[in-house]
Amino acid sequence: MLARRPRDPLQSLLRRGRELRQQVDSLLSESRLKGALEASKRRDIYQRCVQLKQAIDDNKNALQKLDKADEPAPVGNRHQEKAEVLGLLDKLTHQLQELAGSISRESRTEIEAVTEREEGDFSEEDEDDDDEEESEESEGEEEETEEEEEGKEEHDSQPEAASKAYTAVGDFTAQQAGDLTFKKGEILLIIEKNPDGWWMAKNAEGNKGLVPRTYLEPCPKEGQESSEEGSEGDVEVGGEAAEGAPGEQRTDSHWSAVQKALSEHLQQKNTVDVLTTMGAIPAGFRPSTLFQLLEEGAQFRASTFLQPELTPSQLAFRDLLWDAKSGTIRSRASRVSLILTLWSCKMIPVPGVSIQVLSRHVRLCLFDGSKVLSNIHTVRATWQPKKPKTWTFSPQVTGTLPCLLDGDCFIRSNSSSPDLGILFELGISYIRNSTGERGELSCGWVFLKLFDDSGIPIAAKTYELLLSGGAPYEKGVEVDPSVSRRAHGSVFHQMMTMRRQPQLLVKLRSLNRRSRDILSLLPETLIGSTCYIHLLVFYRQILGDVLLKDRMSMQSADLISNPVLATFPKLLEQPDLMDALRSSWAEKESTLKRSEKRDPEFRKAMFLLVYHDCVVPLLHGTLLPPFRWAEEETEAARWKVITDFLKQNQENQGALQALLSPEGVHEPFDISEQTYDFLGEMRQKAA
Repeated sequence: MLARRPRDPLQSLLRRGRELRQQVDSLLSESRLKGALEASKRRDIYQRCVQLKQAIDDNKNALQKLDKADEPAPVGNRHQEKAEVLGLLDKLTHQLQELAGSISRESRTEIEAVTEREEGDFSEEDEDDDDEEESEESEGEEEETEEEEEGKEEHDSQPEAASKAYTAVGDFTAQQAGDLTFKKGEILLIIEKNPDGWWMAKNAEGNKGLVPRTYLEPCPKEGQESSEEGSEGDVEVGGEAAEGAPGEQRTDSHWSAVQKALSEHLQQKNTVDVLTTMGAIPAGFRPSTLFQLLEEGAQFRASTFLQPELTPSQLAFRDLLWDAKSGTIRSRASRVSLILTLWSCKMIPVPGVSIQVLSRHVRLCLFDGSKVLSNIHTVRATWQPKKPKTWTFSPQVTGTLPCLLDGDCFIRSNSSSPDLGILFELGISYIRNSTGERGELSCGWVFLKLFDDSGIPIAAKTYELLLSGGAPYEKGVEVDPSVSRRAHGSVFHQMMTMRRQPQLLVKLRSLNRRSRDILSLLPETLIGSTCYIHLLVFYRQILGDVLLKDRMSMQSADLISNPVLATFPKLLEQPDLMDALRSSWAEKESTLKRSEKRDPEFRKAMFLLVYHDCVVPLLHGTLLPPFRWAEEETEAARWKVITDFLKQNQENQGALQALLSPEGVHEPFDISEQTYDFLGEMRQKAA
């Protein structure tokens, strides 16, 4: 006895679609007599509409999920048959909706109790999508159902044609039968939007085929704003937002903010999809997760973690205590206190020529596998054109080198999480040559756990960390799938394969007694550059003097007049100003006598003078352009203003002459320049 041949799943679904069509036609014929039928008969027709619609939805979902791998044998015209039956199902759904709506309007009170649950299938959301479904059916089944309602289909499809026009952003060559080849700039009419990302399209010559949606951008409409976010957003949300109904858009500010955030996220995601499909970036690149957290507000910025933290009672400082014996703030040990050195990044894929890289960098933070526990620190990398896949860092920054290049980072944390570790994310800031659009991409990430399963700290040594692709919450994604980690063959071949993997080299260094004492004066949780640790210590000591030693009453929460406390945290967000302060203090410190260097109060007084001469005028002058990340022209313009000002200060032995000069222009005075509101800073941290 011969084995029974397995049934073709596509043909089974097509056959089921034809059966549903016959049932709908029969129901429509019967409903034409509904005016002469009793109310009970109308309720029966309505319930049959609901049941048929559910069956159609099930058939449509199964058809959309059907993959080529599910077919027992290749099907030549698979895409065409699939598109035709999907168009047929859309038409049947629309016909059932019209029938159910007419019955519901005629006898709503009679069927309300029976069909309360079923009416959800014909909700306002479905009614809002009628226009979209009509446009999707009009081209998909024109040949098959030409004899039925041909005039109505043509009438319905014409007004929707303009809203379904898309422009190709790149060239695409058909990869298999059923695909449609097109050129960049070509206008395509979208017939059907499939959830798998391959849309049925029609070109100007009338040829039809499947095209990747990441190659398309919506054509702008006359007299109406048209953007990539609006059109693509309907695809990503999956039908939750209808394309029509412009008069029903919400206008309250909260909803507008939500829409804006969603649009920006979708735009960035769609841009990455386009770049990936064009081959400009590897498939493992993603929008930078840590950059997005930094852009959301001050929650993960170093300026927030630099502020003292209040106890749960809100009556005292938890991590800023006074030591009467030493006459300064008390040192505090933390669970993690170490120095991390970034050495290099190897085998990092190079983006294509369609985008220009503005910055290569590593962002790092404390992480427990689910949430960020510290500020996000950024170190910029350097590279050579001869070795574009290798990024390097400066192990020690001295002199005039920017602190942004400092590969030596201090890390402090008092978190008790057993999964505490450091999350590294390699990133690039880029600009698209064709559109001028700027963005931030993750080139890979890796998580270094700082404690083993028994709670013992990991060894202080050099680690070669293999990078993963995708976002930090994705698992099993490779940075560049073309270089797979799954090596086969001999041991030598496996070793060579591993050498080609993107990796990050870092070194953990244990602290000597002096370094440990210095770091113990900093907040319990903070990550930063080692080249300005001494400046942070000055700030913390001044905080202790003002908040703990000199305050008249510990219960007073009045504003405090102190420009240093009010403005110093801003320097952590403007590294070139931190460099200016660092170089000015190094120059001043070199002139101090040995006895003066040993006097902490004298050094603190000199630091205050340097700060007022250097930082305060620059922060509130109009010559310094606003700080913008990864803009080479802005960075160069800011550094020129800073160096010219420091040169004048050196020649005039201070900033007084520059401040009193009639040529100097300053911003209008604001009380925030002089006042420090520590309660306000605490509330900002808690938020």
